[in-house]
Amino acid sequence: MSEMTATAPIPTPKVGFVSLGCPKALTDSELILTQLSAEGYQTSKTFEGADLVIVNTCGFIDEAIQESLDTIAEALNENGKVIVTGCLGAKTGEGGGNMVLEMHPSVLAVTGPHATQEVMDAVHTHLPKPHDPFLDLVPGGFGEAGLKLTPRHYAYLKISEGCNHRCTFCIIPSMRGDLVSRPIGDVLKEAQALFEGGVKELLVISQDTSAYGVDVKYRTGFWDGKPVKTRMLELVQTLGEMARAHGAWVRLHYVYPYPSVDDIIPLMAQGLVLPYLDVPFQHSHPDVLKRMKRPASGERNLERIQRWREMCPELVIRSTFIAGFPGETEEEFAHLLDFLREAQIDRAGCFAYSPVKGATANDLPGMLPEALREERRARFMAVAEEVSIARLHQRVGSSMQVLVDSAPAMGRRGGVGRSYGDAPEIDGVVRLLPPEKISKTLKVGEFTRARIVGVEGHDLVGMPV
Repeated sequence: MSEMTATAPIPTPKVGFVSLGCPKALTDSELILTQLSAEGYQTSKTFEGADLVIVNTCGFIDEAIQESLDTIAEALNENGKVIVTGCLGAKTGEGGGNMVLEMHPSVLAVTGPHATQEVMDAVHTHLPKPHDPFLDLVPGGFGEAGLKLTPRHYAYLKISEGCNHRCTFCIIPSMRGDLVSRPIGDVLKEAQALFEGGVKELLVISQDTSAYGVDVKYRTGFWDGKPVKTRMLELVQTLGEMARAHGAWVRLHYVYPYPSVDDIIPLMAQGLVLPYLDVPFQHSHPDVLKRMKRPASGERNLERIQRWREMCPELVIRSTFIAGFPGETEEEFAHLLDFLREAQIDRAGCFAYSPVKGATANDLPGMLPEALREERRARFMAVAEEVSIARLHQRVGSSMQVLVDSAPAMGRRGGVGRSYGDAPEIDGVVRLLPPEKISKTLKVGEFTRARIVGVEGHDLVGMPV
């Protein structure tokens, strides 16, 4: 009787490690080695049998630089797959570029000192980490991205926590603290796990998306073996390229209208990310914005929106506003209504000012009666709906890509989806009619083309084609 053949165990990935330089470099090495071991990698002080090698370098004096360069050359010669970190990785070469890359262009990645996460990102890119029972076996999870409460086909991606602004109506900084940006490698790793898990729409969120990386001075991180700045432009660009490879959408929320947003609009025009901006304007009148302590020179917002729309005519803008802020005059409120019409805000929400405990705006003079605040909110929403519905009517006759959220009986009775102009829960939907072709089916989490045939309230009506 033949013996049963045992399944060959999957070999544990092995990382060779060389640490040069001072005790500070040694502690950096300890952090990296600890993380490697925690994730199940085998580590070694030799190059032999290693799947890749990490060299932690010194860049202080000439002899140390030469020793580091020689060690990199030896590692490349004996192993071929080398990641370089440490002080030498931050030095500029004679040609004006990175010294290590000028001398050894075949290294997989280069980081500066104290860059555990960037090194780990580079390791993950070139040597996928072993099976992780704590993450991989979570039922319904997305691996690195964990469990999600949203439907399988869309997910929120938080890029930072807290806020540096001190708007007088807001208490978020007192609850969540100042802005703390997540390392860009972590953000992109989570995004990758979500796309690979089948997510078709990634919604980027924070308290202030435009300020991503300000707190770390736009520090360079690592992703896919390449340096990436911790900054909104590079983040959006990389997410867009990732989404394109998976046939998915990226949608941006909580984008303050800083001039830096101008650099994002061309990416929308190119189709890399959705031409959709969720911008919390809150008001339009300079005096009200001053009392609110709003950032980003709000009085230029109309001009900014017009420039964005010239660059990307398809742009959809959603925003939130406050009516009846302390001291708001009838003239200031009329200015807000004029702004709404001129800016052609596609989707607008409005709150009547409410005194939140702890907000400094409560101490401002001119608190308006609640009935007046509510009356202004109602007047605002009437104008907002008029503008929004007129803009929706411009869609009739066009063909749009729609992400299907609901499709009973495979869509034979129609379904519900969203266009690029509709974020889940907060905007409208596209009501999909039963397809005319019997062969046409709809599936939740997949895209369909729809010819827009009508408008129902805040929603579009589409015929799947």
